[in-house]
Amino acid sequence: MRIATFNVNGINGRLSVLLRWLAEAKPDVVCLQELKAAQNKFPEKAIRDAGYGAVWHGQKSWNGVAILARGTDPIETRRGLPGDTGDTNSRYIEAAVKGILIGCLYLPNGNPAPGPKFEYKLLWFERLSVHAEALLAHQVPVALIGDFNVIPTELDVYKPERWLDDALFRPEVREAFARIRDRGWTDALRELHPGERIYTFWDYFRNAWGRNAGLRLDHLLLSPELAGRLKSAGVDTHVRGWEKASDHAPVWIELSKR
Repeated sequence: MRIATFNVNGINGRLSVLLRWLAEAKPDVVCLQELKAAQNKFPEKAIRDAGYGAVWHGQKSWNGVAILARGTDPIETRRGLPGDTGDTNSRYIEAAVKGILIGCLYLPNGNPAPGPKFEYKLLWFERLSVHAEALLAHQVPVALIGDFNVIPTELDVYKPERWLDDALFRPEVREAFARIRDRGWTDALRELHPGERIYTFWDYFRNAWGRNAGLRLDHLLLSPELAGRLKSAGVDTHVRGWEKASDHAPVWIELSKR
């Protein structure tokens, strides 16, 4: 079973890229971020024609998350991260797919830091931590997947010294990510590639893709009930080089059967 995450950076503007990758990679489950499309503008027909059912949480021009499942419809279990009823941003959706609970998230960027956007990011992280703990308590297969907007370690960024004051790399953010992970979640990519420099994002500016000046922002965290099934993990980096590509590449894991 292959599960992937892909920040598409505008689903309608990059629909051809998404469909091309789906046809090539044939993932069983896909979490998408940054749809940048209102709820009624999600390209449901095109996705279904490609062989995928979908649930999505749209927002005009910004944010937006979706879960796709090949050959079936995800069963939505939650829309929005609990803990703040006043937060109207579309950054979290949860669904059951083929015996696994999938939480798809798009964590706030937080820049400039310090400032209100950074405080919002830290508060969102706190809410995620509480929800992640509740998910673990169910003792069922769970995956928290998406664009965390966190560079966990120096190995995950091309020049760490240039990112020290950035909201993606500040100590508070890295510590928040580590606290969640260390309570029982497995960082799938790092578990199988502990010493390898791996990137999932390359900015559009300063020829970042050409220089391989990347960051690892997209993560798949697995509950103990799922981590034992992890077989392989990787990044479809070539997709970043396609015409009209997102600035992120798809990240995937392969799981064994129960």
